[in-house]
Amino acid sequence: MSEMITPDLVDLGLSADSKEGAARALAERMVALGRVTDLDGFLADVAAREAQMPTGLEGGIGIPHCRSAHVSAPTLAFGRAAAGAEVDFGAPDGPADLVFLIAAPAGADDAHLSILSSLARRLMRPDFVAALRGAATPAEAAALVAGDAPGAARPAAPRPSTPQPATPPPDEAEAPHRPFKVVAITSCPTGIAHTYMAAEALGRAAAEAGIEITVETQGSAGFTRLAAQAVAEADAVVFAHDVPVRDRARFAGKPTVDVGVKAGINRPAELLAEARDKAARGEVETHAPTPVERSGKSEDGYGARLRTWLMSGVSYMVPFVAAGGLLIALAFAIGGYEINNAPSVAEHFVWTEAASWAALLFQTGGLAFGFLVPVLAGYIAYGMADRPGLVPGFVGGAVALTINAGFLGGLIAGLIAGATVLAVQKVNVPAALRGIMPVVVLPLIGSAVTAFLMFLVVGKPVASLQQALTDWLSGLSGANAIILGVILGLMMCFDLGGPLNKVAYAFAIGGLATPNEGSLKVMAAVMAAGMVPPLAMALATTVRGRLFSRTERENGKAAWFLGASFISEGAIPFAAADPLRVIPASMVGGAVTGALSMAFECTLRAPHGGIFVIPLIGNPLLYLVAIAAGTATTAGLVILLKGMRERSGQVSESGSAQAEPAPAAEPRVGAAA
Repeated sequence: MSEMITPDLVDLGLSADSKEGAARALAERMVALGRVTDLDGFLADVAAREAQMPTGLEGGIGIPHCRSAHVSAPTLAFGRAAAGAEVDFGAPDGPADLVFLIAAPAGADDAHLSILSSLARRLMRPDFVAALRGAATPAEAAALVAGDAPGAARPAAPRPSTPQPATPPPDEAEAPHRPFKVVAITSCPTGIAHTYMAAEALGRAAAEAGIEITVETQGSAGFTRLAAQAVAEADAVVFAHDVPVRDRARFAGKPTVDVGVKAGINRPAELLAEARDKAARGEVETHAPTPVERSGKSEDGYGARLRTWLMSGVSYMVPFVAAGGLLIALAFAIGGYEINNAPSVAEHFVWTEAASWAALLFQTGGLAFGFLVPVLAGYIAYGMADRPGLVPGFVGGAVALTINAGFLGGLIAGLIAGATVLAVQKVNVPAALRGIMPVVVLPLIGSAVTAFLMFLVVGKPVASLQQALTDWLSGLSGANAIILGVILGLMMCFDLGGPLNKVAYAFAIGGLATPNEGSLKVMAAVMAAGMVPPLAMALATTVRGRLFSRTERENGKAAWFLGASFISEGAIPFAAADPLRVIPASMVGGAVTGALSMAFECTLRAPHGGIFVIPLIGNPLLYLVAIAAGTATTAGLVILLKGMRERSGQVSESGSAQAEPAPAAEPRVGAAA
């Protein structure tokens, strides 16, 4: 730890009045010591982590932290707010006066992460926190954090990864039975701080309540799986997590308390009391809800959950699309379009013939494409009901293929499968069946119900709708096609790889399952529009570099390749830094490209690849014209809008816009803290 924090990384008079300002002040000390190579890039990573979940803790503590490629060595900076300068990190009891900024390299080793986790545990000790508030010098504070100061490393409560000794409460001192036993899982998105703080808090609360607890910390430094005997003997389970629990089926049939990781830190005694009450009532759960299911926030209503479930299916489907589509594209490039009529390579393969190799690629890609609908349905159901939903989802997706319900059928099959499993999980079953519910009963009932509904109730109407959609795409021409191109272009560029982008992309690749002239035009328009934002940002940083920060200009160089490869996410750093200018400009350029691609009647048989699949594009020269027009439109708008902002002299809090003060000065623009 002494290598991670030095007196130069301590600020006992932190004067920031916002969490962004506090993070920047501490990060600047890291930059001065060469521990952070790019201030704005690192702060963007800190802000992204903060957006996942506030890092404020009760008791006046803030622990912003992240893994970042801009960190050269594991580093810890500490700031104590000056009088009247408390910083709000989102803790329920108010702002923080103690701020720890934890910077871990993207490839930090387990040893360093273990040290950081030990700091997280010590922050749960009142004596350690009080000593930090009383430190007189940066050297004293650094020594306390590093564990080198006298009394800094006093023994804490036993690590909760081992059973806590039970001390029965007074009213149970004479009880003849064994102590109440609990197993717990703690985890957080980054796995550096909150995971271990929750474990420490649960361990201390259990010791005070006379409960024997074993905690599995699923953090970045690795974890030791709970012993099967500990799980079998546990009277209850506590999940304090913000990422899915690994292999949660092993806890089926146990009374379960399922909360976010911060609840494990802030109210561990309540969670253990709730676990004891559930065990006393015999209230058990066959399935621990996912973070989406248990979220009580207003924004996590049915619409938000539905979007998350659908995105789960699409995200697992995309790798099959990329692999299968590019294999088919290569097959066409080598053997021509007639390769789709080649005989089976298992029986007619000639090692020396290019046509045989093309046929091998085509048939392999076709097999990968055959998984699209089952994978979509299976992982929609998985997003809803976790592992028990996989089998019913895959079965429903296979039925959708059998009855020609296609992409829409797979989507509906996944929702039916997930809903069926969730409904069965709510039924109280005999104790003898609880252990086999996740692996036998739920897949069995879910598959039977999903297949019945798909074959006999909803399948045929959906298949008819799918055919009508296919026929409509086949007949697209003129103004209708151009309007569709505009809509798809807007969707592709609105959130740059987010839900709307994925919906438009899924719509396009769904049409490739039954290709026709219309669906091939849609695929071409979608890919062209998706290439525009990163290419436009690359062009803008090249033409008017002084409007962008040094970091953005470097990102612009990479954006050339990302855009050419159809990776819309290459524009995200620019959109995150200046969304009100970059996103609208990207949408306008995407709409122009989508409309022109449709107007030029360009077609595409590959679902990915960017300019590298130009030989597979119908009307390739006009296709490049459409992309160039959209790129120039977006780049021009971004330059115009940023130039207007520069002339007006508006400066954001993060310094993301600033008129150039002098020829020698480096204009500070770009990434927000």
